[in-house]
This record gives sequence, C-alpha cells and structure tokens, in this order.
Amino acid sequence: MDISRFKIKRDLDLRLSDLKTNESGGYRSKANAKAKLDENIVRMADLQGKLYAQDKYALLIIFQAMDTAGKDGTIKHVMSGLNPQSTQVHSFKQPSAEELNHDYLWRPMKNLPERGAIGIFNRSYYEEVLVVRVHNLLNNEHIPGKNMTKNIWKTRFRQIRDFEKYLFENGIIPIKFFLHISKKTQAQRLLERIENKTKNWKFSAADLKEREYWNDYQKAYQEAIRETSTNHAPWYVIPADKKWFAHLLVSEVIAKTMESLNLDFPTVNKELEKELMECKRKLMSEE
Repeated sequence: MDISRFKIKRDLDLRLSDLKTNESGGYRSKANAKAKLDENIVRMADLQGKLYAQDKYALLIIFQAMDTAGKDGTIKHVMSGLNPQSTQVHSFKQPSAEELNHDYLWRPMKNLPERGAIGIFNRSYYEEVLVVRVHNLLNNEHIPGKNMTKNIWKTRFRQIRDFEKYLFENGIIPIKFFLHISKKTQAQRLLERIENKTKNWKFSAADLKEREYWNDYQKAYQEAIRETSTNHAPWYVIPADKKWFAHLLVSEVIAKTMESLNLDFPTVNKELEKELMECKRKLMSEE
C-alpha cells in the first residue's frame, strides 16, 4: 500500500475538507483487508521483538480524532499482537490540578516510552492546541499574563515541533495519526450508541455538546496538522469512515516505520560467544 498518500507534508494550504473520509485504498472487501491486517500484526510483533532486544529506539504512536472516530477500537485491533510487557498505553483525560500546575509538556514527558518499548498516546499534548483552544481554557493553566499573546498558538506549534525534534534526536520516533471521519458518520455512530443497549454506556450528552463545535475543531485540527507535520514527526490523516480500512492503514504505517529503523537482534562479540559455548558445555555435562 502506498502510505505516502496519507502522509501530510508541512503545507500551510492543507484543507481537511479536501481529504476523503470514506476511502478504502482499493480493497474490495472487508475480508481481504482483515487478512492483510493479520499479516501486519504478525509483522509488527516480529519487529517489536527486535526493537526491544536492540534497546536503542522507542516508538511513540499518537492518536487524535473527533469523538466516535475509533481511537479505542484502532488501538485494540491493531495492537492486539504486541507484547504487553513492552507496550505502554496512556490516555490523556482532563488534566488534574497537579498537571495544571506544570507546563503542558510535563504530562507527556513523564509518560514517554523507554528504549525498546512502544508507547501509545490515546489523545495527547495536542489537546493543548485543540480542546484548550476551542473552549478557551488557557486561563486554567496559570500562564504569566505577558505570555498570553495573540501569537500563543503559533508559539505552541513551534514548541511542539521542537519537542518532537528532541524526541526524534534521542531515538524516540513519533508517528501521529488523525482519524478523519465525516460529520454524517459521527451522527450515525452516536445514534448507534443510543439504539444499541450494549453501547449505551459509551454515550454521553456531552458528546452532542462537543458536536456543536465541529467546525471549530476542524479548523483547530487543520492548523495543528499543517504546523506540526515534519519529516521526523509526520502526521498521517487516516480515512476513518470505514473502520476496517483505518485499522489496516494504521498497521501498515506502523510496520513500515519500524522497518525503516533497520531493527535486528544484537550480534555477540567473540568474547561473549566463547562464554556462551562454555556455559553450553557446562549445562550439557550435567546430563
């Protein structure tokens, strides 16, 4: 699959409304896509073993989306074959009083994956240029008044670019996914949560309230993606009206990114090889 079509260059002319939400990437059936997804899950598990053994890189996978776009389901289906011992998932909910008393990158910094691990952020520090911007929540963050300028969002975009460059230069590889759904699809999924009793627990009246800000969120996402998609920390806009295609595409991007790191199991030097042979000799002599 040509994942480059979904990779966003730093383009100030990007318009989310120009990007399809219902694409299927040429796959004619859900079954064919599922078969390829299963292949990618095995592929990622093999690469994860090498990532862990090599102990040089970490992967930071970020999911952002409008409500109902399928972040939880994507994490569940795509990451199902990974070793939980070296996979860390962190969900970014409303910040606590302690978190609000720190800079906005303190929370993600203390939850970064260690070397050899895969870290998954379900929402992320990007909420600071999304929900905080849409709902004008900056006053909750104890920022000095002189820093609350009209350019604060441009400043934050620059800070995020610098932060992600720092991560990349220290071996933490960011991959950022925006699950892109249509407003119509969101309405259908919200209705399903009401009509299907097993999904009632997922529905909140707050979801409808947030839906009123759809256009504001689209503008905020559009500018954030425009300003922070770089070669070392790219955004991928994933058509997410068809969940099965979103799962497949995400798996393909992750697998190809991991393969680009030339991961492999470490080789032993002559001295260690000699020590291993001696240990083998002792173990066999016990028989």
